[in-house]
This record gives sequence, C-alpha cells and structure tokens, in this order.
Amino acid sequence: MSINLVKDFMSALVSKGTREDNRGLFDYRDIQIEVNPLERACGSAKVTIGDTQVLVGVKMDVGEPFPDTPEEGILMVNAELSPLASPDFESGPPKFNSIELARVVDRGIRESHCIDTSKLCIKPKEKVWMVFVDIYPLNASGNLLDAAAIGAIVALQNAVFPVYDEAEEKVKYKEFTKEKLPIERTPVMATFAKINGTIFLDPSYREEEVMDARISITTTEKGLLAAMQKGGKGTFTFDEVAMLVDKAFEIGDNTRKLV
Repeated sequence: MSINLVKDFMSALVSKGTREDNRGLFDYRDIQIEVNPLERACGSAKVTIGDTQVLVGVKMDVGEPFPDTPEEGILMVNAELSPLASPDFESGPPKFNSIELARVVDRGIRESHCIDTSKLCIKPKEKVWMVFVDIYPLNASGNLLDAAAIGAIVALQNAVFPVYDEAEEKVKYKEFTKEKLPIERTPVMATFAKINGTIFLDPSYREEEVMDARISITTTEKGLLAAMQKGGKGTFTFDEVAMLVDKAFEIGDNTRKLV
C-alpha cells in the first residue's frame, strides 16, 4: 500500500474518532514496566507500549563538575538506535533521530528539576557524581519518546549509588549501596500526533509514517509544564497547544500511577 493510501486510511479512521487498533484518540496502547532487569546497572527499566519496547539503564561515575555549576552533579542522556530495533535505523555515528530522542528525554528530566543535582556534589569544584542515562530501543513500533521517557524516570527512581572508595578515589562499579538518587519530581511525557487536522495520543509506527506533525509535552505531579518539543513539518494552533497541555497534565497523572 502506498504512503498516500496509508495516510488516507489513517486520516479517515482518526476523523471518526477511532484508530487502526480500535483505540480512542487519546488512549495509550497497553503499557508494561519491568523494574531493574539489568543486574549490573545502578538502575534500569524495560518499558513496553504496545509493540514498542525500550530498555533504559542508569550508570554513575565520579568526575569534575562543569565550571558554571561547580557544586552540582552532572546528568547525561544518550540514545542508541540499533538496526535490530527497526530497519529504519542505521549503524554508525548517532543520527538526527537518536540525538533528538536523547535530547527530548534529557530536557524533560532536566527542566523539571527531577534530580536535586546539588546533592550529587562530593567536593565543590573538584568531584561530583555523574549520572548517565542510556536508552536502547529493542523494538521501534511507534512513540519511542514516551517509552524512553517512562523508562528513564523509572530507572532513575530505582537507581542506587555504587560504592565510592574515598581513600582510593575509586568507584567500585560492581558494588552498590542502598542509597538512592535524590529524586524530587516525576516528569512524564505525553506525545501527540496530527493527521489532516485530527490530533491523537501515542502514535503507532504506521501513524508516525504519515503524520503531519508531532508534539511531546512533559509535565510533573506538581503542576509544572517542564518541556515541550514539536516535530514534523505540520503545525499546531495556539488553541490546540493549550488543549494538549491540559490533556498532558491529565494523561501524566494517569501514567504516574504506573510509574
């Protein structure tokens, strides 16, 4: 089936308030969360949304702080898109889609002030904890953004510090404490797509192929709009964005019950 026929088919469905998989416009596919599937990571999570699967791992190290934040720890998010997850992904250096995935997830965590980075300081200007969040899609079947964002916050919430030997100034990566990261908030992302004027939540792979635009909105339980990212060539009106922000808060509250 040509891409134009697929778009006509999807457009006809969503215009009637339904989807190819019989969901409503603002229904998620089934969400499943597995906590700490990786034994050697400081924290990890495997998130499944429909057929989309994402594995997220958290690791920690000790290093020097950035010059402009000498008393704060460091957060870094990376995404690796393997051809095993989708034929659309290519091996080699990071491409735009992997960079975008990492940056959007990073922004939601960072701008929500999810982690109290001041508590990651060991010695001002010299030593701080560095938190690395690594995203590995296992099967890309639409809406990697929300799956990765959920996986990141679950992995961070369940992460514990590795043992740090101050005398030797060495991290013992295979030994863990019981101390968890200083998590202050729980940011949750909701991604909406638009086809021929109709907006809906959690686009599937086939819906993503033909969508005109996409917008991802990250909220917290304390009523904070933390981040927003638009994708695609299409547009959203001011009224549509305002409506979707309200939807994102509602959806975020429901998703946080799972997290």
